[in-house]
Amino acid sequence: MNRDPSTLTLAHLPCSLLAAGVTLAACSPPARARPGKAGDKAPDNHRRAEGQGADSVAGAAAQQLRGNLADHQQLPQPADAQGYQQDPEETLNGAIFPIEYDEMVVIRDIDFFSLCEHHLLPFYGKCHVAYLPNGRIVGLSKIPRLVEVYSRRLQVQERLTVQIAEALQQKLNPHGVAVVMEARHLCMMMRGVETPNAVAVTSSMQGVFQSQQKTREEFLQLIRRSGPGSGV
Repeated sequence: MNRDPSTLTLAHLPCSLLAAGVTLAACSPPARARPGKAGDKAPDNHRRAEGQGADSVAGAAAQQLRGNLADHQQLPQPADAQGYQQDPEETLNGAIFPIEYDEMVVIRDIDFFSLCEHHLLPFYGKCHVAYLPNGRIVGLSKIPRLVEVYSRRLQVQERLTVQIAEALQQKLNPHGVAVVMEARHLCMMMRGVETPNAVAVTSSMQGVFQSQQKTREEFLQLIRRSGPGSGV
C-alpha cells in the first residue's frame, strides 16, 4: 500500500534504516508554503517544490544512509557494530606464548553473526580457523574473540574471511593460516532470489596452506562434516 510521504514518521522507517542512523530529519518533507489570500496564485517555484516533496523524502534518507555507511564512525553502536570499538591487535596481545609446537592448531565451528553492509540484513554461520605455529602460539579463546571483533561490523563475508586470516598471520607470523567461513544470508533468504537453504562458503589460505596441497587437505579433512552446511 502506498503511503503519503508527508505523513512518514520514525515508526514507518524500516529497523535497518534506523540502525544505520537515518534520522527523522532526513525523512521529513520540506515545509509547505503557507496559502495566501483567496484568489492569489501560488508562485511557480512553490508549486514545484510542493510537487517534488514526495520524491525528496526517499532521496534524503538514502543520501544520509550512504553518508553513514561511508564513515562507520558516525554509526550508532548496536550489538552488530561493537567491533568498531575493539582493536583486533589488542585482542591478541597478552595471550601470545613462545612454545615449540609444529603441528596444526584448529578451532572449528566458531559461531558468528554479522551484518551485510549492502542490505543491512544479518548473516550468520560457522567459522573454522587453523594455523601452523612458528615458535609462538596464541590462547585458544582469542581466536573466537578475533572472529567476533571483525564480525561485529558492517561486513561482506569475503572481506571478513580475509581479515581474520591476515590478522593472525601478521601477529603470530606462523608458517601458515587457514580460514573457512560458512554462512546463511538473510538478504538471499528473505528477499531477492529467496533461497532459504543456500549456504555461502569462503576461504582464505595463507603460507603453507596455500602452497602445500597436503597441508590444505589435512585442514579441510579436519573440518569436514557429514553433510554440506549441516552445522550452519
